[in-house]
Amino acid sequence: MKAMKAYTIPFVGLKVGKHHFDYQIDNTFFLEFDYNEFNAANLNVDLLFEKKTTLLELTFTATGIVNVNCDVTNEPFDLHVEDSFKLVVKFGEDYNDDNEEILIVPHGEYQINVAQYIYELIVLALPAKKVHPGIEDGTLKSDILTKLEELSPKENKTKEDNIEETDPRWDTLKKLLTDK
Repeated sequence: MKAMKAYTIPFVGLKVGKHHFDYQIDNTFFLEFDYNEFNAANLNVDLLFEKKTTLLELTFTATGIVNVNCDVTNEPFDLHVEDSFKLVVKFGEDYNDDNEEILIVPHGEYQINVAQYIYELIVLALPAKKVHPGIEDGTLKSDILTKLEELSPKENKTKEDNIEETDPRWDTLKKLLTDK
């Protein structure tokens, strides 16, 4: 956890006002959290840290690229990530992080570690299903895609199959609807 010390901000020594912190995030950051879904990561997290007399406002903005495997073909591709998150830190009797946008820390606290918030911001910015852009526009040629198309069920209906046979009694009843 030594690497996570870089994400600890001692706010006691900061003046009241706005402060900027920049973090360059790569795969080593995610390995600290035992998260290995990325082949590679190159992200920039900009943290606007505003210290006020009674609370702290943190605004995280993450932009960059992560290399992930497609959920359909397992082909690696670069996925653009862009997201932001706002956190308000208040001071109270006990530590409380029940609300995802408000963190309450004890009055004697003098520093805050933002690594967990950066991690969650990036991981939650990813779509639930990661699909290679080549699949969506039809430019990706892959053995897996060819096999999926080969094994997909085909619809071979002729005109005779489309005409449904109905019970003649229903046909007589349907005539009553159209007759006036």
